[in-house]
Formats: sequence, C-alpha cells, structure tokens
Amino acid sequence: MRRVFQEEVSLSLSREGNMFDTPGLICMILWYMMLFHPLHADIQCMESDTQESPFTNVSVDWRKMELSWESSRNFSEYRCIIMDRGMEYIDTEVDSPLCSFPLELHMPMHKGLTFVIEVPNTNISKQCSFLPGGMKGSAIENFSCVIYNIFLMNCTWQAGRDAPADTQYFLYWQQSRDEEDMECEHYIQDENFRNVGCIFQNVSIGTEKAYFLVNGSSNSSLIQFYDEYIDLYKIEILTAPLNVTAHCTRDPMSCIIMWHPPLTSHVENTKCFQYEISIQNKDEPTEEKKLPCVRNDRYEFQNYNEKKRYTLKIRASGKNCLVSSDWGEWSEPIEFGKTMNFFSSITLFASLSSL
Repeated sequence: MRRVFQEEVSLSLSREGNMFDTPGLICMILWYMMLFHPLHADIQCMESDTQESPFTNVSVDWRKMELSWESSRNFSEYRCIIMDRGMEYIDTEVDSPLCSFPLELHMPMHKGLTFVIEVPNTNISKQCSFLPGGMKGSAIENFSCVIYNIFLMNCTWQAGRDAPADTQYFLYWQQSRDEEDMECEHYIQDENFRNVGCIFQNVSIGTEKAYFLVNGSSNSSLIQFYDEYIDLYKIEILTAPLNVTAHCTRDPMSCIIMWHPPLTSHVENTKCFQYEISIQNKDEPTEEKKLPCVRNDRYEFQNYNEKKRYTLKIRASGKNCLVSSDWGEWSEPIEFGKTMNFFSSITLFASLSSL
C-alpha cells in the first residue's frame, strides 16, 4: 500500500505588477502527477512586460512529454523551450499549440524547471517555472546507488543538514517510464530510526534511465524533495570473471590462462568486456605483473618460471556496451607454479550460491 503523506501539495501564484498570470493559467502539476504522491511546489507563469500574452491554459503532460496551451491569436509558428537551472535546454518549433519533447529527456526537478512558449521573431512569449517548495536545506544530501551481486541494489543518502529532527524520508523509483513507481520495501535506518537508505532485490538493468525520488515528511515544516535519473548499468559493480584456469606446459615454457565473462542481468555479448590480469610471485609479493585491457577470454603468460610459484586473479570492466566502465571485483586468487604438475589445470569455479 502506498504511504499517504499528511502534507498537501502547495501551489501558489505570485503577482508582481502585471508580470504573473491568473490562476487559470497555472501550469499542470508535473512529475508528482506521474508518481501519485505529493511534492511541494510553487508554479509561476510570466509573460512579456510589453504586452499581455495571448497564451492561456498552459499545461504539461509529463507522461507524453507534451506542452500545450490555447492562443487567442493564430500564429503560423511557435517555439517551445524546456530548461533546467543548469541552463541545459531543449527547444522545438511547431505550427500548432502543442509541443512534444523527446521521451528520453531526463531533467531532475528538485532544482527547478522552466518552460517557455514564444512566437519567433516577435516579443510574444510566456514563461512558466516549476519551483520546488519546502524548508531550505531539508532535502536529502549525498544520494548514491550501487548494484552488486547481479540483482541487488543499495541506495543511501544523508538527512538534510537543516531538516527538523522528526523528518522522515521515503524513496520512490521507476525503472522506466512504462512502469509504475515503487516505494522502497526494505529501508536502512540510522540510530534515530530515520530512513537513510534502501535495499532493492531482483533489480534488472534496462536501456532507460531509472528515476529516483526521495520525499520527506515532518510535523513542523514542509520538506524539500530530491530526484535524480540514473543509468543503472553505470552503477553496477561487476562480479568476478568465472571459471579462471591456468594451464602450464614445459615445452614451450608458458601458461595459458582462460576464463569466462562475469555474470550480469542484461549483457550476453562477451565482446562487451575487457579484463585486467594480475600475476604475482607468491614468494616475492612485491613482484606483480598487471596486464590491463585484455579483450578476449584467453591470455598466454610467456614469462613463466617453473621454479617460482604464482597467484593469479582477474577482474572485468565494460567496453563500448551498456556496461560499467569501472573495474569490477577480483576473482579469488588461484595458484600455479613449482609445486604443481605440468600439463595440469588449476581451475576456480565461482560459487553462485551467494547470488
């Protein structure tokens, strides 16, 4: 069951001279219409100082990424702009009072968003701003998530530095626009029983960015929300490569090292990985050889000395595909060398019981 917040959405319309529009021109409530739970926000619409705007009934359908309005005059062309506080924007030109922005547009709203409608080559325009409300400094800080063991995800955050002592936070997320939002089922709490993290199970990585929103509740004040879009594949810690083997021969004097790619929930193409191999002289730990960026699943160790004993471990990272470019976990070390018989293989079979 969805948690019901006691707070209600706070919408207000400010006036400064004739700059601001009437309540009938309030922009449609944006993201929280999609998430079915309230966010605190002030929405303001402005128009040009020189003349009253002919645009009325401005609204946004965030699911379809459509901006629409009514116009008291017929224009052959309109220009629409969506812009965040970082001044990143997307604009489009249309011949009717309806603009469609790319569905893959991902702009967090906790810092505010601005929509602009204008007629090219004129001073006719209307600007509507989404201004998050709530107590300054009450939103969470240092939000981060990581995916590990293929299907598990851990998200953590810190309470806002100025948040009231009774503030409680709640995390919602969407894996894609086509899926419903879900609240965290397994919160991590601090010593004051405040939610400061969440553990997710059975997470699958898709091609779309996932949307995360952390809302807050307090008996003494409104709490600011925080939201963020994340490419899940970028936060995955790759598991270690599997079935690592070292097969050594005396003639020629070399060892053939082979392995299988790490397991993931979304990638089967072996060409999506690169590997780093660490070969260490066990009798002299400072003598270590690292071989970065091996692109296949086989490597020939030619500097093999039959009188020495070695330890071997391998780790992986993504290359060119939707796989994290960070190095993943090392495989468990295996040994080969002077105490081993030649023409024998030493194989490490990774245990999947913990996955």
